[in-house]
Amino acid sequence: MTEQPHATIIILDFGSQYTQLIARRIRESGVYCEIWPYHTPAAKIQAVRPCGLILSGGPSSVYDKDAPQLPPGLLDNLDCPVLGICYGLQLLAAALGGEVKPSRSREYGYARLSVTAPDSLLFKGLPEALDVWLSHGDYVTHVPPGFRITAHTDEALNAFEALSSRIYGVQFHPEVAHTPLGAEVLRNFVFEVCHARGDWSARSIIIEQIAHIRDQIGDGRAVCGLSGGVDSTVAAALVHEAIGERQTCLFVNTGLLREGEFEATLRLFQQQMHLNVRGVEAGERFLLALRGVTDPEEKRRIIGRVFIEVFEAEAQQIGGVDFLVQGTLYPDVIESVSVRGPSAVIKSHHNVGGLPAQMRLRLIEPLRELFKDEVRQIGRDLQVPEEILRRHPFPGPGLAVRILGEITDDNLRLLRAADRILEEELRLANLYDAVWQSFPVLLPVSSVGVMGDFRTYERVVAIRAVTSVDGMTADWARLPHDTLARISTRIVSEVRGINRVVYDISSKPPSTIEWE
Repeated sequence: MTEQPHATIIILDFGSQYTQLIARRIRESGVYCEIWPYHTPAAKIQAVRPCGLILSGGPSSVYDKDAPQLPPGLLDNLDCPVLGICYGLQLLAAALGGEVKPSRSREYGYARLSVTAPDSLLFKGLPEALDVWLSHGDYVTHVPPGFRITAHTDEALNAFEALSSRIYGVQFHPEVAHTPLGAEVLRNFVFEVCHARGDWSARSIIIEQIAHIRDQIGDGRAVCGLSGGVDSTVAAALVHEAIGERQTCLFVNTGLLREGEFEATLRLFQQQMHLNVRGVEAGERFLLALRGVTDPEEKRRIIGRVFIEVFEAEAQQIGGVDFLVQGTLYPDVIESVSVRGPSAVIKSHHNVGGLPAQMRLRLIEPLRELFKDEVRQIGRDLQVPEEILRRHPFPGPGLAVRILGEITDDNLRLLRAADRILEEELRLANLYDAVWQSFPVLLPVSSVGVMGDFRTYERVVAIRAVTSVDGMTADWARLPHDTLARISTRIVSEVRGINRVVYDISSKPPSTIEWE
């Protein structure tokens, strides 16, 4: 991790599913932050001289034998305020002489918080009663010496602080949308307690990344793997700003793109963005490698391997290329490999978990520490066309992870046709921009149907549409029933081979957005 010139908040990850949301809320306030694993040595944290430290929540109990603990010596010489959230609060209480016990029943969901210390900087400007979101099985029964209770619920104390040591703790989750004023609690910690500078912006990211890219690549050349989506396009635009024509963009037709996407997107890259881009026809190669494969993780690994093979072959033809640019984002890293802490691995990502161990090209990932909405803002500053920035996210492995089962020409035909109809109907209903992501999933089951006087036994498609801000959490979109009816009617009528359409009403968590 390179040292940042910004005022920096460090978040230690103790395994909470909400850790990334803490980072999102802090960055939304214009302050830079990074997520580090809980076992990061105290000396490394102290060397960065953060303006604040946040201890995330987590699924453990502080008295469990293998429960993650604070780094030894962390609180001894740390010259910045500390905020413990949920498990983080319990760790602070246990480490500093308080008492933590299991509650009689797990507290999960809404609660009413009463602020008992209105002079607390953490609750500055907030009402004395707040709706908050709880998710914990333990609670603090006695605060450490020198601490005071600043808020409580009907069940237990819910916030404390020690002004002399600048240590704060809350038992609720201020980072989630279910705590309506939680963002203000975090802003109070960042600005009122830590006195951080709000100097993190899209413009500052662009300036720093251009300098960093130039330093990495020097006088060399790079190829960029374009998928046609937001992430890789913004990465390409950023590297183009840094090294111009020394970047060659490769837009690969994997055979797994949507209907008409390869030709239309290639024209957009060339005519509107004026990128140095070449189209590569490699569909047969990908589909041959995927023949007979049904396991989703194996699909990703194969696609990642073939991508690199194609890129390296093209780079050899171009000559003098040593670098590969990818649009990897922070959520890709978090959800595919636990490099930040003990958060569970959800799935591999072809940009991260699917790369071969031995690769000749060196990676350039200018967006690796950013969230999706930050990337979109950077794209607007770089004048990336709105047609791309407003596109729904599309997975790097393409339609391969939206076909549950083997990738065949017929399965691709069915899914492409259903995808086209879904997008057309959402646009006709002026709903395309109202949802974060929408797509059909071809299921590996068939069902009985009746068309005219004939019995059919054909495939089932599931429609997925979600609302979100950054993709880390999502809720299923409440599409109007008449819109869903039109989508279903058209798919069943127009796509020979599908006779049933279902709608996915699962949120993330517990489900993921993509099915595979």
